[in-house]
Amino acid sequence: MMHVPNPFIGAPPPPDSPAANARVHLRYEDVCQDGRLVLEMMPNALGAAVWNAQLAKDDFAKTCMMHGIVPILTRFVIEGTEGPFAVSPALAVKGRFQIAQVFSASGAPERVALNMWAELSGPRGRTYPPEPDGAGETISAGRIFGEHVFTRLFASSPAERRVKTLDMPGAPKDLPRHAQRVFSEFTSGEFAIDEAPIAFGLAHTDSNHHVNSLVYLRLFEEAALRRFRAIGRSEPLLGRELEILYRKPCFAGDRMRVHVRASERDGKLAAETIIAPEGAPPSAAHAAARIVFG
Repeated sequence: MMHVPNPFIGAPPPPDSPAANARVHLRYEDVCQDGRLVLEMMPNALGAAVWNAQLAKDDFAKTCMMHGIVPILTRFVIEGTEGPFAVSPALAVKGRFQIAQVFSASGAPERVALNMWAELSGPRGRTYPPEPDGAGETISAGRIFGEHVFTRLFASSPAERRVKTLDMPGAPKDLPRHAQRVFSEFTSGEFAIDEAPIAFGLAHTDSNHHVNSLVYLRLFEEAALRRFRAIGRSEPLLGRELEILYRKPCFAGDRMRVHVRASERDGKLAAETIIAPEGAPPSAAHAAARIVFG
């Protein structure tokens, strides 16, 4: 089992970017048995405090939609805290967003990114007694960074779908620079093929007509747990930090395989995971992630 350095990078949100406050209500399945939040619930914070509270009312965002230009998710960085939290109280969320320019290696405009940040907090507590020490105290519940790229979603060719600059009325000028992660960093080296084949159905999809981005988080965590057990590590674990990159979608009817590599970071079990079509090598991955467990 190899040691890997901390892969999690997510610059803090710029202090002058728009901000909004919102609340997120927890589902029973969002809180595990020891009161920690599962990582896959964190993106709900971006929906409440960025998509709904800000972008739904933003004139430029509406203009983009009118031109058929929509932001497509390319990356999440998620961190969860130790809690504990009860199911009933809602979490407070503070969200921000920023539009940024991605440049190629030659310095030419390459993509336009929509970046989002959210911080979650809530009262320390448990769903059932006894209450923990400091019950009711407001503590951090986690944070999330989401990266999207603007795309002409229904254009006929990949070249037409790529949005390199924003030139419609009301577009912001002098965008800050943004560097995207290199997907090949996540797919190099040797992986073990997970024992469980993945057969996607309609239950895995959403209104974008492909497998929902959050489905991969659970698939990757489950595959990592199976890999840990295969190497003799069977203690109860929960993903606490995750970075996931999305390269191309999966669809209902696709048959895929998860590839896993167990590792260690700062004394904690970790895993690198990718999902690729059955029979294809890791380099054909549709999505890839790094997860650190606690």
